[in-house]
Amino acid sequence: ALAAPTACLLGYGIARLGDSGLKELRNYVFAAVSQRAIRVVARGVYEHLTALDLAFHLDRKTGQLSRVIDRGARSINYLVSMTLFNVAPTALEIALVTSIVSFSFGPAHAAAALGTVSAYVVFTVTYSNRRIPIRKRMNAADAKASGHAIDTLINYESVKYFGNEAREAAKYDALLAGYETEAVEVQRTLSILNFGQQGIFAVGLGTIMLLTSDAILRGEASVGDLVLVNGLLFQLAIPLNFVGMVYREIHQALVDMDAMFELLDKEPGPVAARSRDERERVIGAPPAVVFDDVSFAYEPSRKIIDGLSFEIKPGETVAIVGASGCGKSTLLRLLFRFYDVGGGRVTVGGRDVRDYDVGDLRDAIGVVPQDTSLFNATIGENIRYGDPRASDAAVEAAARAANLTPLLDSLPDRFDTVVGERGLKLSGGEKQRVALARAVLKDAPVVCFDEATSALDTSTESEIMGHLRDHASAGSKTTLIIAHRLSTVADADEIVVLDRGRVAERGTHHDLMLYGGKYAGLWAAQAERGDGPEGETAR
Repeated sequence: ALAAPTACLLGYGIARLGDSGLKELRNYVFAAVSQRAIRVVARGVYEHLTALDLAFHLDRKTGQLSRVIDRGARSINYLVSMTLFNVAPTALEIALVTSIVSFSFGPAHAAAALGTVSAYVVFTVTYSNRRIPIRKRMNAADAKASGHAIDTLINYESVKYFGNEAREAAKYDALLAGYETEAVEVQRTLSILNFGQQGIFAVGLGTIMLLTSDAILRGEASVGDLVLVNGLLFQLAIPLNFVGMVYREIHQALVDMDAMFELLDKEPGPVAARSRDERERVIGAPPAVVFDDVSFAYEPSRKIIDGLSFEIKPGETVAIVGASGCGKSTLLRLLFRFYDVGGGRVTVGGRDVRDYDVGDLRDAIGVVPQDTSLFNATIGENIRYGDPRASDAAVEAAARAANLTPLLDSLPDRFDTVVGERGLKLSGGEKQRVALARAVLKDAPVVCFDEATSALDTSTESEIMGHLRDHASAGSKTTLIIAHRLSTVADADEIVVLDRGRVAERGTHHDLMLYGGKYAGLWAAQAERGDGPEGETAR
């Protein structure tokens, strides 16, 4: 007599165990898929960001971008898992419950059940769509707060120098308050959505229970049927709640992904066809570098370079000097194709830079930038960034050429010393020497120096410039030097003086001093301040 009930109870237990086991098996199998999806999407967005031109990166905020990438990648994983594992099973469960109600109790019950489902879905879709702008505002506020926090942490020294900790904290708190307002609104509208969904279900449940009670009074149904229909309707509540939750979460995921898709829609700049490890240097011997009637403007109303022409012959050294804002550093950006010229052309080895694969072009140019940027890694790793395949001996030789040996000898870990965020553990001069070593290690046929020794004392500068002249001796490098301190470029093969984006004067140091123009005036001014060699003034 107990066999049948026992079998039913055992069957129920086995079914529950099977349900849990299958769910965990699903999670076990899908874990690799979901994490791979996050990885692929995050890498794709990262590669796209690195391909965007310099103009984009000059305007962006690191913290906001980081937040957008993280939120967007994880939302794609959430969207896929919700769609695969909830939409189809939920739709099937609703169809089965509605069919059982219709078959067991007739069309009136079925109509009430379908009406409840329809009203639930329509309300969920309509109200969820109204919540989208609020969610977008919350995400924007979150990105702003995160961006400000990252920005102030990156510029920690500036905050400390000016004693603005309280001011930055107040600004961050104001941004957090904006996020708080939107987050509260998101939660409140979610509560209204949930209450509305439960209200619709309660009305539907009450209607069907009244229909069943009426059927009992007419003798067409039993009390057991009332219990059955009540159980079926609560079984229907589970998939309905899933429908509401799935639709809501999918919409939130789409909102989170929206900012990421906006990034992906931005047109990238020129992209290398092959990775650095895969390509071979196509520019071998020192090439000629020519700026031919070049014009360029960051904004249409403000022309930076205006009809500029000059040539650096193979193996020669040309220096660019002039007042701040005359376009000196812009020339490097045009040479590297961070921007394309507005008029004229820039050629390397007789070929327009726009005709090169950008990877091949940049592989042939070494640079020591004005604003030295170091990674939060070791000194050795930062130097090796110039040539990741270089041997330890080559790294040490580059360090010697950049006069880094005294610094390394004073550090217990030498090349394994971590330089900190943006190299803040090093002085300005030490960072410039690491950048010089990086350029020496790259050993490119074209070398550019943008105020490369501005943070060095005169003695160290003189020693390093001697090393660099030896490095580029016998015409082995085509060299472009942008300098403020004229004493560092006095022995250049040619000096080009810029004024308002045009060539004002050109010639050797001796010729320009005899001419007595702008260059001679700059030299005299620096000599008075002690920036130039004593005894030589404009004649």
